[in-house]
Amino acid sequence: MALFSGPLPLIPPAARQTGEGQGPGPTVVALGGGHGLSASLSALRLLTQELTAVVTVADDGGSSGRLRHELGVLPPGDLRMALAALCDDTDWGRTWRDVMQHRFTSRPGVEGSLDHHAMGNLLIVTLWELLGDPVAGLQWAGALLGARGRVLPMASVPLTIEGDVLSEVDGALRVTNVSGQAKLAVAAETGNVSNVRLLPASAPACQDALEAIELADWVVLGPGSWYTSVLPHLLLPELRDALCRTSARRCLTMNLSNDTKETQGMSAIDHLTVISRYAPEFTVDVVLVDPSVVADRAAFERAVAGMGGRAVFGTVGVSTGKPVHDPLRLATSYNDMFGEN
Repeated sequence: MALFSGPLPLIPPAARQTGEGQGPGPTVVALGGGHGLSASLSALRLLTQELTAVVTVADDGGSSGRLRHELGVLPPGDLRMALAALCDDTDWGRTWRDVMQHRFTSRPGVEGSLDHHAMGNLLIVTLWELLGDPVAGLQWAGALLGARGRVLPMASVPLTIEGDVLSEVDGALRVTNVSGQAKLAVAAETGNVSNVRLLPASAPACQDALEAIELADWVVLGPGSWYTSVLPHLLLPELRDALCRTSARRCLTMNLSNDTKETQGMSAIDHLTVISRYAPEFTVDVVLVDPSVVADRAAFERAVAGMGGRAVFGTVGVSTGKPVHDPLRLATSYNDMFGEN
């Protein structure tokens, strides 16, 4: 990133994203983690000023895993990515987004303690240590970035996600316990993932997140890694209960690829089945899906109807064909959805 000289730019005032003369938009809570949540936030921040991200805290790999292990803090990586996604498209926003995402790399031949740490992770953990409050720390980070919304952890303690992987070895079926988000995220390469759970099983949910869900107009779950970013929100008892009780309308956003290292061999309908299996009481109003990932449209619509909702088909991927959501296309689909009675 180029160096700047002269006075620092002022934090730009909050823009009226919904147009001149209109209100701040619907109150939306988006849940997930990693790149999937970043995609939904990049779209939603164009539509509303009342946006809250609720983020998974089970990461145990990379910079986040090291900080979690060494300092006993919540893994900050997915929280950092959510904050970066909420940065506005201004000089201030783009600069701070790049600062948050910057990773240190030691010079050749040197193994440095900062190697591969993201600057944003270190900033967030610094605020946590100074303030002694994860929610307050994220609020200060968001204010510094001029973030268009707030970011909250899904739980007030670090979580561990684990699951059973059924595989065939020498003609016999074997069940292996896989513990940790980093390992579970690639577990489908060796077998079928099942019996996913969070530890501690009854961990306390973030109270601010529960309140945000209760007061929301819309709750948006997904896209993201299905077992490690989307499903965890329905595995935490207090959070699952809040998502089931809220009067908000619920949208489940599907991924642009069914065949990932987590979900190899699964269809779009199988993804819905996973949600219903672990949270049968969770219903949806809308399932937003790109038609490219649905093999049988009628069967998919029936599966969505079984969850209490309707399927909305929309082209929401980038034009290159890569399984990456396009923020503007995704925003258009969300905007149409929010405008319906």
